[in-house]
Amino acid sequence: MLRRVMKYIRDKELLEKGDKVLVCLSGGADSVALLDVLQRGGFECVVAHCNFHLRGEESDRDEAFVRELCNRREVKDEGVLVKHFDTEGYARAKGLSIEMAARELRYMWFAEIAENLGCKAIAVAHHQNDQAETVLLNLKRGTGIRGLCGMRAKSANPYGGMTPVIRPLLCTTRDYIEHYLRDIRHIAWVNDSTNSDTKIKRNAVRDQLRSYQKSEIEHIAATAERMQGYVDWLEGQETKEAGRVKLYEELKEYGFAEIDKIYDALQAGVGGKVFESATHRAEIRKGKLVVESVECRE
Repeated sequence: MLRRVMKYIRDKELLEKGDKVLVCLSGGADSVALLDVLQRGGFECVVAHCNFHLRGEESDRDEAFVRELCNRREVKDEGVLVKHFDTEGYARAKGLSIEMAARELRYMWFAEIAENLGCKAIAVAHHQNDQAETVLLNLKRGTGIRGLCGMRAKSANPYGGMTPVIRPLLCTTRDYIEHYLRDIRHIAWVNDSTNSDTKIKRNAVRDQLRSYQKSEIEHIAATAERMQGYVDWLEGQETKEAGRVKLYEELKEYGFAEIDKIYDALQAGVGGKVFESATHRAEIRKGKLVVESVECRE
């Protein structure tokens, strides 16, 4: 998983080696894996944990777990930040749901401490299952092309600040994260009991996704990234996602299955690289892609 995530970080230009990054650590499997991978990847990690005081003793258990985990992983005391929130009081005062109040409180705090400490990014532990949940939730509510984009690997903090939010685990699934922690790294985590409450819409969708195959989750996540490319392309933004979509539109009639590999080879300037479909052959010549019919070559 380390290799996969590090490649994703490079491909999406999320961080450079040695960067200071704020890791949002709840104590759940996803964020524990995120901290482990970023530390092993050579990044300077500052940990932020939110105690929303919504689950009684369980909230305090999570805080104690995070502190102990960070101590074992030799995160310096000044690198472990914990904030206590009166979430219910804030929700009442602002007229928000508990979920939205907790989201607003944490992202505002993350923005503040990331800027104060000079962090290059705020790292959150969303993965492909979360991406699938987001897309399906948007579909249930009714959405357009932007709703199909889901979450981006890198985005602005929705509640202000100049430090971007990054999602290095969007390249993997929840099942693989738990396998990585349990069977490869032998690292424990804690579970949030409210995740089983299907009265919460996202939890209900999460429960439905349990019946999905791994490949189906990956396909939904890949579709979301493709939709991001279409939005960027339509808006004239020169992103990698837009480049891949543009190339796909140019080549789709020729039946090539390896659009991403063709795009990456073009970007790397790999001369002489050849790709074939049932009817056509594509070759990179002097930095340009030349497509020929197989019949013409014969």
